[in-house]
Amino acid sequence: MITIKSKEEIELLREAGYIVYETHQYLKQFIKPGITTKELDNLAEKFIKSKNAYPSFKNYNGYPGSICTSVNQEVVHGIPGGYKLKNGDIISIDIGACYKGFHGDSAWSYAVGNIDKEKNYLLEHTEKALYEGLKEVKVGNRIGDIGNAVETYAKAHHLGVVKELVGHGVGSKLHEDPDIPNYGKKNTGPLIKEGMVLAIEPMLTLHSPDIVMLDDDWTIETEDFSPSAHFEHTVAVCKDGIKILTGEWLNGKRWCHWSRREDTRSNSRRKF
Repeated sequence: MITIKSKEEIELLREAGYIVYETHQYLKQFIKPGITTKELDNLAEKFIKSKNAYPSFKNYNGYPGSICTSVNQEVVHGIPGGYKLKNGDIISIDIGACYKGFHGDSAWSYAVGNIDKEKNYLLEHTEKALYEGLKEVKVGNRIGDIGNAVETYAKAHHLGVVKELVGHGVGSKLHEDPDIPNYGKKNTGPLIKEGMVLAIEPMLTLHSPDIVMLDDDWTIETEDFSPSAHFEHTVAVCKDGIKILTGEWLNGKRWCHWSRREDTRSNSRRKF
């Protein structure tokens, strides 16, 4: 069931989202060759806790990390471990934070040192695909409009769209209805209404979009080992547009107009 959040609930979701944003900004300085993904995980957990929040992903359905660290061909849910980042890697860092019972959720993909043109192309256009999807998040549109926009942009730039993984609603639960695929037809799916809070998250690949799961039962990577990128924002639907909850605030300014109402990698892989 899709829930409509009150203004008070969205204020708490904004707090949670901003902690996620701050955590991403904090980690940027450490994303360099030589650091392990577990070290990044430890830094993130300490930072989130310093903000009177806790990592949403920690022990979520048994997940062992505080953040997800997915390197190169890993699409999502990479478990932090002993892997040391290398020059030329790309890493997706997915962060969730729970503040007073409400969650923020955002993933971003980063270059480690100097990356090649293909990986740079992938990062650039996956991020742009996110914003193409966000343009369609407006009252009166439908969820299918979001996926259609992401897919259209991805195909125009010859990138693969992972179809088994989707965006989602966010609230007092980390994953809520509706599912938000990164493909679809215009004018289909649930109606977008004021008060919805949605996580839009394109997961695109440089080549084939086919994926497999490793035997850790978490890490999902591309079947052909081609690089993958992941960009995600959580947004609130307002009557006059959206507010990105996992972005920077405009301090002291009204941010939304409302209607008048109250590691060790495994060699074992299997088809997803």
